[in-house]
Amino acid sequence: MSHYRIKCRKCRTVLKETYCAFCEHCADALLITEYAEKFLPEQDMDGIWRFNWLPVHLPELAQPGPVVYKSSGLAGMLGLDDLYVAFNGYWPEKGAHITTCTFKEFEAAVVIENAHGNGIEGMVVASAGNTARAFAHLSSVTGFPVVIIVPKMCLFEMWYLEGSMNVPTLALEDGDYSDAIDLARRISVDLGYPFEGGVKNIAKRDGLGIVLLEAVSKIGKLPDSYFQAVGSGTGAIAVWEMSERFLLDGRFGWKAPVLHLAQNLPFAPMVKAWQNGSRRLAKEDLNPKLIEQITTRVISTRYPAYSVQGGVYDALLATGGRMYGMENDEVFSAMDLFEEAEGVDIVPAAGVAVAALQKAVKENHVDKKDTILLNITGGGEKGLRQEMTTKRVKPVFISKEITDKAIEDLKCRILKTG
Repeated sequence: MSHYRIKCRKCRTVLKETYCAFCEHCADALLITEYAEKFLPEQDMDGIWRFNWLPVHLPELAQPGPVVYKSSGLAGMLGLDDLYVAFNGYWPEKGAHITTCTFKEFEAAVVIENAHGNGIEGMVVASAGNTARAFAHLSSVTGFPVVIIVPKMCLFEMWYLEGSMNVPTLALEDGDYSDAIDLARRISVDLGYPFEGGVKNIAKRDGLGIVLLEAVSKIGKLPDSYFQAVGSGTGAIAVWEMSERFLLDGRFGWKAPVLHLAQNLPFAPMVKAWQNGSRRLAKEDLNPKLIEQITTRVISTRYPAYSVQGGVYDALLATGGRMYGMENDEVFSAMDLFEEAEGVDIVPAAGVAVAALQKAVKENHVDKKDTILLNITGGGEKGLRQEMTTKRVKPVFISKEITDKAIEDLKCRILKTG
């Protein structure tokens, strides 16, 4: 018997499957995972697998988790009494050992173990950078075949650990992250590997929700507010879903954390829709040219999980949440502030979240006595590069207009299946 089941959020139908990557029951609603047991971390397990709210039965991969600690430096600068930082990256002095320097490593670990446990033999993944690095690393560690598709515009900020360089990576010359998603779906059919699924993959969302599992384990209760930068919104949805499970459990608080979510202006379609009180994204706010003007292309998708039932709009509505649009200069300033205050570097996407926290404090959207959780989604790259070898990604370049014949050639030449 499985310790979880998968249910449609809209019609409440329970699926027979325990593996769902890119599947759905109602077309306009996400599937969710329901766990049979209350929250009970296993003390004799290491890393993320000590948490029982993950859709994995017998994990084989060793995977460290996030480090959650109470801030003194940044908290003091912002005048906050109870600020906790969820650090996802490489900071050995603090006990953080995520060598890809991103919380996407949790999603990759859970997705791969969930797929492997359900007889899946490989996977196609679309990414704007961080997800690619995480899946490439864990593919090289586990031997689980992964094919990665990224937009060329993101290559300048992409790197792999040395051991990941043989993982097949295709770079889209003439498109953005959303185009990479479209192509990944298409290529997955020819390869016979499923598309990883993005936000629709319950294992992906529950893997990203590990941040809240670790935080509640550390704090002993749900935080009052939660801050994160968002692109697709998958991580924020994951935190909301985990908070709902904690509320049902009943031992960790009676109110879900208020979601404070941020994007990088001028490409901030969810910010603008939320501020307009709309469930629908405006076409003009999804203009690809806006993506070229932001510093955080890793959180730039024209297909965010905003309007779907169970998506970002519903999460914000349910928690009384807010959205923030942050300019590039505010992001860089926040990155410097965090490194000065806490002693470790962070990536630009995490800088968006720090900038949003600064703005929320300035505009009195949080009380200084609130218990606040700040998700630093990536950091520690400077220290990692002093200890380990990293490489610039060397992809095979393709067009979004690639022919079926060319895909077949790639299958034989790059994926070595012919």
